[in-house]
Amino acid sequence: MPKTRPAYPAEFRRQMVQLVRAGRDPSDLAREFEPSRQTIQNWVAAADRGEGRREAKPPTADPGLTAPERDELVRLRRENRQLRLERDILSRATAWFARETGVLPSGSSGS
Repeated sequence: MPKTRPAYPAEFRRQMVQLVRAGRDPSDLAREFEPSRQTIQNWVAAADRGEGRREAKPPTADPGLTAPERDELVRLRRENRQLRLERDILSRATAWFARETGVLPSGSSGS
């Protein structure tokens, strides 16, 4: 079974990103520290997207989201889920009240 390494601490990743932005080469950092060059580049790209620095990729690829966009997406999905739940509850309540008042027959089929 291959060995897996625990995730690098967030502070370590931030320091690597700062070093790259200060002009250090990711290949040099990879030789000096443990993460690979590609891993360091991925951290820089993710930090750039999170801060809105990185341009969107071509339409065929995933454009990536900035942190505010990701937060908004999470908020909208949560709100959408809540609204669907409320709609379902109101629909069931409407059907129940209609049966109670005799507007609808209690069977599920009228044929």
